[in-house]
Amino acid sequence: MSAFHPAFADLPGEIPIFPLSGALLLPEGRLPLNIFEPRYLAMVEDSLGGGRMFGMVQGDPGLPRTALGSQLYRIGCLGRVSSFAETDDGRLLITLTGVIRFRIAEELEMHRGYRRVRADYAPYERDLALDRPAPQLDRAELLGALRPYFRARGIEANWEAVEQTSDAMLVTTLCMVCPFDVREKQALLEAASVEERARMLVALMQMDSHGTVPEGRPS
Repeated sequence: MSAFHPAFADLPGEIPIFPLSGALLLPEGRLPLNIFEPRYLAMVEDSLGGGRMFGMVQGDPGLPRTALGSQLYRIGCLGRVSSFAETDDGRLLITLTGVIRFRIAEELEMHRGYRRVRADYAPYERDLALDRPAPQLDRAELLGALRPYFRARGIEANWEAVEQTSDAMLVTTLCMVCPFDVREKQALLEAASVEERARMLVALMQMDSHGTVPEGRPS
C-alpha cells in the first residue's frame, strides 16, 4: 500500500486531467507515463507545484470528438506523482500512484492547454480506507486463467514474483497491464469491489484465451 494517505477532506476539488484511452489507473496501482506534449508537460509541472496530483480519464470511443477533444467517461482515478525524472530531450518520466476514483461533476475551463474538472469523490470514499478487509478471491482460479492468457498473448512473466504478490495488488496490477480494450478497462475501473474486479478479470482473460469476442467488443 502507498505511504501517501490523504484525508478525504483534503482531496482537491478541481483537478487537471490526462485523457488517455487505454491507460488504466486504479487506487494503489502504479502507472509509468512518458510525458512529452507541451500541454501535458505544463500539467505535470503545475501538479508538481501544487499537491502533485492529477486525474487519469479515458476517452469514450463510442462518442464523437468535440472541440475539447475526446468525450470522456465520467469515472476516472486521481493519481499522485510518486516519482519523476527529466530526460535530456525535455521529456518527463513519471510514475503516477492511484489514490481514489472520482466522478466528473463538471468540466472546467482549460488551463495552459490541458483540461480540468471538478471531481466528486463521495461514491468512492472507501478507496482511501486503511481498514479494508483482505479480498476473498479464488487465487487458483485467477492464476489458472492468467497462465493460458499470457501464453496466448506471448507475455513473459516472473511467476515467482506473481506468487509473492498479494491478492489485491495482483488484481490491480493485472487489470492495469493486460492489453484489454478501452471499454473493458473502464468496466474494470468501475467495478464495485476487488472481488467483482477479479471475477471480471478472470472472465476477460478466459474469453481472450479461447478467442471469444465478448458482447459489445468489436471483432
